[in-house]
Parts: sequence; C-alpha cells; structure tokens
Amino acid sequence: MSENLKRLTAAGVSIWLDDISRDRLRTGNLAALIRDKQVVGVTSNPTIFAGALSKGDAYAAQLHDLKVRGVTVEEAVRAITTFDIRWAADVLRPVFNATGGVDGRVSIEVDPRLARETEKTIAEARALWWLVDRPNLFIKIPATVEGLPAITQCVAEGISVNVTLIFSLERYRAVMDAWLEGLEKARANGVNLATIESVASFFVSRVDTEIDARLDGIGTPEAIALKGRAAVANARLAFAAFEEVMASPRWQALRAAGARPQRPLWASTGVKNPDYPDTLYVDQLVTAGTVNTMPEKTLDAVTDHGKISGDTVRPFYEQAWNTMAALKEVGVDYDDVVRALEDEGVEKFEVSWKELLETVAAELGKA
Repeated sequence: MSENLKRLTAAGVSIWLDDISRDRLRTGNLAALIRDKQVVGVTSNPTIFAGALSKGDAYAAQLHDLKVRGVTVEEAVRAITTFDIRWAADVLRPVFNATGGVDGRVSIEVDPRLARETEKTIAEARALWWLVDRPNLFIKIPATVEGLPAITQCVAEGISVNVTLIFSLERYRAVMDAWLEGLEKARANGVNLATIESVASFFVSRVDTEIDARLDGIGTPEAIALKGRAAVANARLAFAAFEEVMASPRWQALRAAGARPQRPLWASTGVKNPDYPDTLYVDQLVTAGTVNTMPEKTLDAVTDHGKISGDTVRPFYEQAWNTMAALKEVGVDYDDVVRALEDEGVEKFEVSWKELLETVAAELGKA
C-alpha cells in the first residue's frame, strides 16, 4: 500500500473515489481500491453515469430486461443508476460499519434538471432514499438558493445529504445554516441525530479554471502571478468558516444531542491545467476531518508521487486571505466568478443527464 495514501489517511483525510461503473463493481475493482488504496467512499454524478453507460456491455442484460418490460427511459435510468449505487453501498458496508457510519458512503444525485425547484428536489430525494434503501447512502443536492430549503427538509426527515456544487464562501455558510436548521428540526421531530451524516462538497479546480482565464484577460504581471492560487485559497477559507461554525453554541448544542459534523469534502480535485502539479488539490488541502474525492487518475498520481506533509490548511488562513485580497485588487470579481461557476455547473450536469437519457434510449433500442 502506498505510503502517501497511508499518510493522507493518517492526517485525517478520508479518500473517496469520484467514479462508479458496473464494470468496477462486477470485476471487483472497487473492492480492490478499498483494500489497496485506502478508498472509503464513492461519489457519482450525471457525467460519471453517462460515461459508464457509453462503454462496454456491462449494462446489456439489465437493458434487455428493461426493454422487455417496456419501461420509460426515465424509469430505466433510475433502475440502472440505483442498481449500481446499491451494489457499491453493499461493497462499502464493512467500511461503514468499521467507522461507525462516518465513511463507507456512496452518493447519488437528484435529477439536475430540478436544481432550481425546491419541492421537486425534496420529492426526488425522498424517492431515491427509499429506492436505494441503504443506510450508507448520501443524496446529493445542489447548493443553489432553491436547494437550501431542500437540504433543511431532507436533513429534518433523517436523510443523509451530500451538498454539491458549492463554490462561494457565502453560499457555503448558507449551506451550513440550512444543515443546522435541518438538524434542529430533526431533533424536534424526535429523529436520532446520530443517524444523520452529511458532507458539503466544495469544488476546487473549476475555481482556478475560471479565475485563471480572467487573470489571463487582465494580463498584468501582478495578475499572471496569481494564477493557480485562487482555488486552494478559497477552499482553505471554506475550512476556516467550517471551524467557526463548529465553535458556535448552536453547533455545540446539537453535538451534545448526538449530531455529527458536516464534513467539508474537496470535490473537482482533478487538475485541469497540465502546467500544475497533478496532485495540487490533494497535497495543498490536507487537514483532519475532511474528505477528498478523487478521479482514479488523481488517486494514482497521489499514490505515486503525492507530497503529503502535515496540515496544509489551518496554518495558511492568512495567506489565503491575502491571495483573495490580491485577486480583488487586480480586478477579479469574486461574486461574478462564483455565480458563473454555479450556473455552469448546473448546466453541465443537465447536459450530462440529457446525454444519459439519450444513451439509455439508444441502448433500449438495441437491447
């Protein structure tokens, strides 16, 4: 087993795989990653499922049965995706049991076309929670303005939530507030708070992609010198915000009632700029009590040549604030950046979902 992965785990970072496919499950690949590479969770999204469905014949038998039954394309997609999620949850169940329910988690996302519709998101989350029916499930709900009350309601009902598509510090604070409100309602409803887990997926690499493009457009030496620094600074400040909430009387009261923290999860950690170290968003975001969900390419890179050297978050808050101040000074509009990233993120997942529907429709035609 890689010493780098051992060090990362020892530092308090839970390693999750940002990928799922029927092939990984039926070949034992996921089980091998759990055994050999410290993987203790899995995340999925519409893009991942669209990619999995487009390759090989792993889904052929199920597609055939779905066609024979004459189900709709939408029903077929739900049957296929929840089948994989249940299977992965069962593979990870020993981890779930060994960690007292903290890890061993598998995430499935609500239909991204519902990202701006609160009631439909809640209904979809309930349906997925019932359909998968595994205690180590996370329902992914986007951190749109409309998603916030859905987060509160789902947590209030005892549904464990992975809040996704978080880009801004302001929105992250709103997410934590929605989560806390959900826990308070759950407590009032008599729900056992210890059964509710949550993570908040703070996206990383996309922030650099968007801000770097703006810095190139500004073009001054001061602007160019800031390239590749925004995403890590933004994530570090998110963890500072998390620590503030963990120190609040509001959280302490919930903790005393059995609640568990909503761990920050670093998402979108595959480096998109080839000029940057391919382990950048792992090496620079090491701190206890976090999750890093990685595509396998990034996991392999960390295994081979990651530089895991202690806490790289808490000691660097001041540096992070200075970076954000410098970005503002050269003309980067942070609020506009995060607004654009959220809109783009929702749109990308909608496109992937439509591709998934089209792929399944085509496969049903051939099955």
